[in-house]
Amino acid sequence: MNCEVAHERIVLAAYGELADDQIHELDRHLTTCADCLTERDQLQALKILAAVHPVVEPPANLVARSRMRLEEALDAIPPKRWYERFGENILNHFARLQSAPVAAGLLLVVGMGAGSLGGFEFAQARAAHTASKASEATATAAPVPTSPADVASISSIVQQPNSEMVEVRYNEVVPQRIQGSLEDPAIRQLLMMASEDAASAGIRDDSVGLLAAECRAGHSCNAAGIRDALMVALRYDRNEGVREKALKGLEPYVSEDMRVRDAVLEALLNDSDARIRTEAINVLEPVEADMTVRQVLSTVATSDQNPQIRNVSRQVLRRVPEIQ
Repeated sequence: MNCEVAHERIVLAAYGELADDQIHELDRHLTTCADCLTERDQLQALKILAAVHPVVEPPANLVARSRMRLEEALDAIPPKRWYERFGENILNHFARLQSAPVAAGLLLVVGMGAGSLGGFEFAQARAAHTASKASEATATAAPVPTSPADVASISSIVQQPNSEMVEVRYNEVVPQRIQGSLEDPAIRQLLMMASEDAASAGIRDDSVGLLAAECRAGHSCNAAGIRDALMVALRYDRNEGVREKALKGLEPYVSEDMRVRDAVLEALLNDSDARIRTEAINVLEPVEADMTVRQVLSTVATSDQNPQIRNVSRQVLRRVPEIQ
């Protein structure tokens, strides 16, 4: 067995797809070839490392929006006319038709008939499609999205002054809008989607601000819903204003939710904005005596590059008695 064949069989064996007799042949080769043995060991190590990290499925919203955009792009491609399709068929079969003149004549007649029928059916399909689009365009009220997959993007968020009413405009194939209270599940769902809108910092700022206000007011800030959206914004949003609003929205839950506490500690250690890091120290006040919090504050107090943050951390550590 040469090394090229061995390399192929090493991969198959690693995934359990190599026959038993071929496994024995590969083992014999590996006893005499140090290079192939090294490659086998490296591949097995790579499999172990990959198994440590679970496969992350893409968000359903991303898959749905990508599918919608693909369908829109395909719809934008003009359909081929019947005579274009007919011409392609003639070219594809031309060589065979040359050697069979009788069959060529017969296929030509059949092709013309099929082309005429296809053109008639295409015209009917286009007419039905046009009527459907006209019906959608004349609709007076936009439907409520049944799932995030129905929404392509959020275009604007407007809250009526001194009111719980919010108007969210969102895009499907055509722009849509929905109006309702902040307690409305559909409004909340759209706001959580808007908090991840990478295309518009303004949309993210508006949505995270409203979600944070709901959490501070104690209005159903569920751990698996709004609270998760705020933690994602605090950790990953590029806009410091959005991250600051998310931090303030999470403040009431730092004592009861360990995940919130950890997200705030990450902001203290890693956020690029000194103002947000200082605010994170203030948010951690209810859990200052926690051992993990004290360890992070000690690290910041001794090694942080910002003197103000070092000073604030030292003040907190002096204020809270050390746990024995």
